[in-house]
Amino acid sequence: MLDQLLQLDKDIFIYLNGLGTPAWDTFWQFISHKLSALPLYLFLLILSYRKFGLKGTLVLMVTVALLITVSDQLSNFFKYGVGRLRPCHDPEISSLMRLVKSYCGGKYGYFSAHASNAFAVALFFGMLLKSGLRYIGLGLVFWAMVVAYSRVYIGVHYPLDVLTGALMGSFLGWLFAKLYIFAHRKYSL
Repeated sequence: MLDQLLQLDKDIFIYLNGLGTPAWDTFWQFISHKLSALPLYLFLLILSYRKFGLKGTLVLMVTVALLITVSDQLSNFFKYGVGRLRPCHDPEISSLMRLVKSYCGGKYGYFSAHASNAFAVALFFGMLLKSGLRYIGLGLVFWAMVVAYSRVYIGVHYPLDVLTGALMGSFLGWLFAKLYIFAHRKYSL
């Protein structure tokens, strides 16, 4: 059963990755780059300041730093614990795929830290800012989905890597948002 699931994951990867064209490669590399979201993070910081004030925003920034650290390190723990090769390092399919960027990344890819971090941020801020902006959560989840897909497009993660990262990040974002809300109410941040 697991072998069939992994083969299906590879087949879906080959299909999705094969949809790419050189005309879109630069765009998807940009989306996949960590610094591409800086304007979004600045926007979220401004919204947070308007809603929570200086003290609440400083605590929020520390909370987000912890959230990203936990998400990132948990991803590394699974990558080395599971040991699933990235598609670009998998000799079974590496010749069948498009590797868009010059560097493939580390040897292992399960699960995607990019997807986990993006969904963690999306859920965290979506929950905290939903009362002021009705559709902020949907917009953030859409952004996270685009970031997650970019990892398949450029050839460094299987869809299952991305899906697991999205689920893990969503859980962590929800958990840290609940902790922040609790602290904000209890300690009047």
